[in-house]
Amino acid sequence: MSMPDDTTDIGRRSALGRLATAAALAGAVPLLASAQAVAGKAPSPAPGGGRLKQSLSRWTSKAPLPDLCKRLKTIGFTGVDLLYADEWSVVADHGMAVSMGYPAKRDNFIEMGFNDPANHATLIKEIETTIPLAKRAGVTNIITMFGNRKAGIDDQRAIDNCIAGLSKIAPYAAENGITLCLELLNSKVDHHGYQGDHTAFGVAVTKGLNSPNVKLLYDIYHMQIMEGDVIRTIRDNIQWIGHFHTGGVPGRHEIDGTQELNYRAVATAIADLKYQGFIAHEFMPTHADPFDSFAEAFRICAV
Repeated sequence: MSMPDDTTDIGRRSALGRLATAAALAGAVPLLASAQAVAGKAPSPAPGGGRLKQSLSRWTSKAPLPDLCKRLKTIGFTGVDLLYADEWSVVADHGMAVSMGYPAKRDNFIEMGFNDPANHATLIKEIETTIPLAKRAGVTNIITMFGNRKAGIDDQRAIDNCIAGLSKIAPYAAENGITLCLELLNSKVDHHGYQGDHTAFGVAVTKGLNSPNVKLLYDIYHMQIMEGDVIRTIRDNIQWIGHFHTGGVPGRHEIDGTQELNYRAVATAIADLKYQGFIAHEFMPTHADPFDSFAEAFRICAV
């Protein structure tokens, strides 16, 4: 998840506007035909997507949600990521999973996190309200944030604050079979000031809680920018990771050969760890038909 600060690496909100035209054209074009027309051949994803469950972040496409679900199912996706509660039933009606749900609609969703005790009451109330809705809808993952740095709150104090706040809601999440996923974001390019910008910070929080219902959302794009060494980091910390996001570095576009990570190797390493959660694609497509980009990403991670 990302909302970059500059015009080069635009995030979810600005991406919606930029993708509107391309996504509108995508709605009525069959995936196979469009891929053949644009790329000369269609991606050929493995049946069922291989060993990993794959989903797509909702913000990457302006296609109406029902149309998005239909086309993603054709490709082989089994979920849609980052949806609000009023969208969950649409995805379920199309036989797909909501791989990650939001607990609230707020412009400052990323900046307001558990690192600051002043936020705890609001965040806990939002999550408490969302958990029963998620349970009824079969949504098992809810996203939450570490938050932006605040004066007087160094990393150790922020870690302690996160543990204190999340410990008040983690038992209720566990009781209802919900996992709270704390997202790691980069503070170098997209989210200046974000405190949960290294894996070690997030792991310190999840270790401190030691709850199977509080995990990390390991965003590969963000962590490649901040620290690299992605495969070894994932292997060393897989027990604390509950969800993955993808995106090409630099630029946050396709995860193909135009960027610096070998996503096929990353996906294989994740699958080899017997990871059972979702890997959600979250990038800004550049192909004329964005569904060609989505199909290509699916194929790359169908290991």
